[in-house]
Order: sequence, then C-alpha cells, then structure tokens
Amino acid sequence: MTDDARFEDGAERPLNLGALDESDLTVLSSLAQDAVFPITEIRWNRGAGRLALLVNRFRWEDVQSARRTGRPPERVQSLLVIENVQRVATQGIDQQDRETVLSLLALTFEGTEAPSGNITLTLAGDGAIRVEVEALDVRLRDVTRPYTAPSRQAPKHSD
Repeated sequence: MTDDARFEDGAERPLNLGALDESDLTVLSSLAQDAVFPITEIRWNRGAGRLALLVNRFRWEDVQSARRTGRPPERVQSLLVIENVQRVATQGIDQQDRETVLSLLALTFEGTEAPSGNITLTLAGDGAIRVEVEALDVRLRDVTRPYTAPSRQAPKHSD
C-alpha cells in the first residue's frame, strides 16, 4: 500500500504568496503552471470583485527533492484568488459542460491605464480566461496537504 505524501516529506511549508506586480505574477505563474481544475471550481463573486479557483497544483518547487529521494512528484490543492475584478470573459471554454477539466499553462498581466489591466489565464487546448482588474492583486495559497500526483510523473511540454 502506498501512503500519500506529507508536507514533512518535502521539508517545505504550504505556499501562501501574493503578486502585486508583473514580476511577482511571473513567479506565481511558474508555481501554478500545469494546475488542473474542473470548471465547477471557478467562482466569481461580482459584488466582492473576486475571482477564485480551487486548483490541483503540481508542486514544481518540490520536484528536485522528489527526484533526489526517489519518491513520485506531488500535487496540492490551492486557491488562486484574483482581487479587484471588474469583468471576466472566457474563450474556447464550454461553460455549459460541467465535466470539463481545465489545465492552466500561464498567468500574464497586460496593463491598460495604470494600475488597471487584464490578467490572462492561458489554458491548454487554446482556452483562456481574461480578467479585467482595477489593480493587480493575485494570491496563491495551498489549502491541503500534498498528495502523490496521480500520474506519478511531472507534466511534460513539447517544444
């Protein structure tokens, strides 16, 4: 029988990071790359100006430790929260198909009239979510213990 991984195995604490500028967002994007989530785990609270996604994040920060110790890589459930949201638009996503599982490739920011701009969540399969914000404020926070990645492998991307 295989035990799920524990935080102690990676000797790391859960992530709890914020991005208030483009360079911060680049770091969050690299940590959130290859996160997967069902379309049903996206919540936009229009009144609060908040978009939240519950994602199954691949733990890129733990890959070297996993390889060194011979254990499989891990995933962890994380909240990806975007504040100051004014509008949300999607492209290439069938919002009616409640079985859809999305895979996040990158988060980018394009400024408009400072400090406003658009955050784009680029998804595998040519999908995208564009989030118009008053100001850049994104948080990524792990909310569960890490678990062994179901594939037992790191995601791979063709060049």
